[in-house]
Amino acid sequence: MRWSVELTDTFGGQANYGWCEREQIDLPDTATDRQIITAAKAALGLTGTRCRRYAIGEGFELRPSGVCQVAFVVPRY
Repeated sequence: MRWSVELTDTFGGQANYGWCEREQIDLPDTATDRQIITAAKAALGLTGTRCRRYAIGEGFELRPSGVCQVAFVVPRY
């Protein structure tokens, strides 16, 4: 399954898109939530960064600690 991953800045807590980094990751259909998040963080260079995770529909929202950024991880069909 292919996942779309994007990281952007925030303004007032909302996604701002003043800049945006986009990546795609391919994982097996049997990948767990943890495997998806780990792969997404690696693709964005956030490995080792603590993030709050929120479920948004079929995807996830990640809020890295200490920075004004947000990442979205959503499936691509």
